[in-house]
Amino acid sequence: MERESMEFDVVIVGAGPAGLATACRLMQVSKDSGQEITVCVVEKGSEVGAHILSGAVFEPTVLEELFPDWRDTGAPLHTAVESDEIHMLSSASASRAMPNALLPKTMHNEGNYIISVGNLARWLAERAEELGVEIFPGFPASGLLFNEDQSVKGILIGDMGVGADGQEKGSYEPGMELHAKYTVFSEGCRGHLGKQLIEKYHLDNGKTPQHYGLGFKEIWKVPSEQHQQGKVVHTGGWPLTDGASGGGFLYHLEDNQVAVGLIVDLNYQNPHLSPFDEFQRYKTHPVIAQYLKDGERLSYGARAITKGGLNSLPKMSFPGGLIIGCNAGTLNFAKIKGTHTAMKSGLLAAETIGQAIMAGVEGGKDLDCFAERFEQSWLQEELYKSRNFGPAMHKFGTYLGGAFNFIDQNWFGGKFPITLRDEKPDYAQMADASAYSKIDYPKPDGKLSFDKLSSVYLSNTFHEEDQLCHLKLQDARIPIDVNLVKFDEPAQRYCPAGVYEVIEEEGEKKFVINSQNCIHCKTCDIKDPSQNITWVTPEGGGGPNYPNM
Repeated sequence: MERESMEFDVVIVGAGPAGLATACRLMQVSKDSGQEITVCVVEKGSEVGAHILSGAVFEPTVLEELFPDWRDTGAPLHTAVESDEIHMLSSASASRAMPNALLPKTMHNEGNYIISVGNLARWLAERAEELGVEIFPGFPASGLLFNEDQSVKGILIGDMGVGADGQEKGSYEPGMELHAKYTVFSEGCRGHLGKQLIEKYHLDNGKTPQHYGLGFKEIWKVPSEQHQQGKVVHTGGWPLTDGASGGGFLYHLEDNQVAVGLIVDLNYQNPHLSPFDEFQRYKTHPVIAQYLKDGERLSYGARAITKGGLNSLPKMSFPGGLIIGCNAGTLNFAKIKGTHTAMKSGLLAAETIGQAIMAGVEGGKDLDCFAERFEQSWLQEELYKSRNFGPAMHKFGTYLGGAFNFIDQNWFGGKFPITLRDEKPDYAQMADASAYSKIDYPKPDGKLSFDKLSSVYLSNTFHEEDQLCHLKLQDARIPIDVNLVKFDEPAQRYCPAGVYEVIEEEGEKKFVINSQNCIHCKTCDIKDPSQNITWVTPEGGGGPNYPNM
């Protein structure tokens, strides 16, 4: 098929903070040099910010680098952190507040802000467009384009109007090709094109396997007497027990709103565990429930988090482009923050590409000079200091791992003379169902805890019903013949949106994919123990529509 194409100097995939920071810095480089650079950003969500979900406590240093005037130009940083608390939850009702003196210093949040990362992306998009960037929301990058020398040529935008049977409908529109000298992939955690690039160019050679968590978030409107604007609460321990790990958070925003969430590490072993139901239980703990009672739940969402850190960070350059931000895995697990590091990787990418274009370097080259620029930045130093944080928690557990991290961060400044590694992929941690008893989760009470379908409703998720399923099975027999037999088909439980079901028809078990429920968290692509599910982009604009997550 012959397709229409457009040419740019730089195409950026994903209008999150990393991609938009890249776009803005490229235009600044262009303006400073007096040489025009054409930049295009494509975004699979219906609008910028629609698919973005994060806690989030934001470290503004990187914003100072990009826009020193951010305070005067309406940046959505409205709630400064006023207080920090960390609680260890030992049971459904018991807890212990941790003294700040016993915490790793990376957990302190003085000078930071509680924000909506979706709203930050919307503001960055406005700044990018003012600088001359073209932004196309609702246009998913569905495929990679290559030159004859196998360098990246650009991307293919997905076709529109293809029915579930694979046939073209009356509304069919072929996708367009976007060609570029350099393409930047900032798709967020487990980007499906980033995944292909890492495999094609062996970018993860010599690295430990990437590791992930599944993060849940809800926004609540609460009574004013329960609200303390600027308060940050983090928790560890319950309800994640028996080898499961992670942590919870509750952040007091402006307008009597609080963000509450739970991160479940995806290296858990028990196939009966349901991360969604663990989150529902979490909200009933007195430490959390005291702020939510008599409140109204406004929104819900979930998203996988790349958290392997420096040990798992792939080579970020390849012929014709760069992979940055959470797509590569720049999150600082020791700080539980990834927005500022993702943006910094974008600034470094822009400066590297801008310098190459200014110097007349031919497109399609491997800008491996990016690695040197990265290593000389504060981003390398920050990720190096946090390299042991996740592996310590995985190897030693919450308490011993926490003690190790206190010593590493507070006594050695993150430079403990040992590097811990976690060499086993998350999906390979899953144990046989027969090794564990089923978990009897309490029924939702409709006040603090809720069911999946009513939760997905609050995510404003929409997909065109008659379209190709974007959740691909390599072998349709594996869910029933392998995963059900060995693992009690955990997709029924690890999916936070009720996408996967096992039903019985005429005496036979059948695996059902309700792809219209998908909130694009990518957990199935990560955690399926048979690595049989591949997430790809659906038709443009499909998925959640988060207002301010």
